[in-house]
Amino acid sequence: MKKNNGIGIIAVCGLFATILILPTLIVVPFTNSDGTGEEVQETNQTEQVSTAEDSPFAVRVFRSTTEQIEEVPLENYVARVVASEMPVNFEMEALKAQALAARTYITRHMIEGEKVSPEADVTDTVNHQVYKDEEQLRSQWKEDYNENMKKINQAVEATKGEIITYKQEPIDAAFFSTSNGYTENAGDYWEKDIPYLQSVESPWDQKSPKFADQKILTVAELEQTLGVNIDSNIQQTSMTKTEGNRVDEVHFGDQTFSGREIREKVGLPSSDFSIKQKGDHVIFTTKGYGHGVGMSQYGANGMAKSGKNYKEIIHHYYQNTEIAPVSTQTASLTIEKE
Repeated sequence: MKKNNGIGIIAVCGLFATILILPTLIVVPFTNSDGTGEEVQETNQTEQVSTAEDSPFAVRVFRSTTEQIEEVPLENYVARVVASEMPVNFEMEALKAQALAARTYITRHMIEGEKVSPEADVTDTVNHQVYKDEEQLRSQWKEDYNENMKKINQAVEATKGEIITYKQEPIDAAFFSTSNGYTENAGDYWEKDIPYLQSVESPWDQKSPKFADQKILTVAELEQTLGVNIDSNIQQTSMTKTEGNRVDEVHFGDQTFSGREIREKVGLPSSDFSIKQKGDHVIFTTKGYGHGVGMSQYGANGMAKSGKNYKEIIHHYYQNTEIAPVSTQTASLTIEKE
């Protein structure tokens, strides 16, 4: 009887210990020393899209703030560009389209673009593609970093290794924020016709917070900015329009300016503008935000909300293009750079 009681007590004690210990065993693998729960595991999942071995090449980014070179595997570079260039609250299919545009841009640049220096391929600015590193994105998103980066990485992984091509070559994957209802012909803005960058309808942009804007200058400020004398009512100034309904040319007195020149000199968000004069002030009313060529980001988001997938978005904004493996373009590019 005593022997059996001892066994029974041991069994009960063992069961009690198991009940106490088991929850600890479940919790410990997901908890780090400072009690942040799943942070360590999630950070590992969100920080890297792929290893260097999974990317066909690395991108050497000149960091404008530190003047250092950061070498980043392609897919990680794409993820951080998407995180920097497009609002993270956009639809998944829009983020996928942005990932494709970003990957295509850098692939084309690596093959035929001009390097920043012998040591760097691109900058981290709008001169190429905006690129923010982990520290910058954590500072921007704070406690939402892991969740946001997980979403971005899903979009990048879903399109991994894909680029946009025209006649088997990577395209100039231009994109911008918001259209005026149409995209612009490349030839009407850059004076270089590109067959896949033609004007298409983009009605979804009207819901963009950047769709409409105004800028007011005095007549004197405008005269100084353009280097002209305005001696008549500016509303009588003649202008012509492009197929994308942006200003092609505008005439002030005996001088002619392109819509792009006015946009850049005056600092307008778009080259779709109208002009009104009130007393000694000139009011520019604009539609859209950006150069208007290629994919509209807010248009892409609108298409995604209407049920279109990223391939349909790409084929709408980049006419007569194909989606192809990046590996067919990068045989000469390697991860190792001397």
